[in-house]
Amino acid sequence: MRRTAAIAALLTSLGLAGPTYAADPSGTWLTQEQDAHIRMIKCGRGYCGTLVWLKDPKDPATGKPVTDANNPDPKKRNKPLMGTMVAINFMPAPNVPNKWLGRFYNADDGKQYDGSITPASATELSVEGCLGALCQIQTWTRVRK
Repeated sequence: MRRTAAIAALLTSLGLAGPTYAADPSGTWLTQEQDAHIRMIKCGRGYCGTLVWLKDPKDPATGKPVTDANNPDPKKRNKPLMGTMVAINFMPAPNVPNKWLGRFYNADDGKQYDGSITPASATELSVEGCLGALCQIQTWTRVRK
């Protein structure tokens, strides 16, 4: 019994035991608010995420697709929000396995924020966005691989 515990502790310390899921954030994820799907794909050495589904894709006042009305670039404010890159250039975190650092675009205010993504399990992605020392963590749920 003691030998089994020692082997388990050794495997865990070597990173050979533990979760069996692939620590790959690729796929389509439902946001914590359940109002959007973000498709994460490889882009270069890292990952990028694009808005591919909205719970409310049309502006209730006009009946037209929701636009990126708060974009800092006036030329993009009439562009439909669907298809907008919202997770930008997430690269591997130095010395931290299975974590990527990049920027999130927030269409609600048109600003970008530092952030990280870390697969929490095969079906959950831990997403953190920060403005200086103030950070918010959400859990996104896998919709499909």
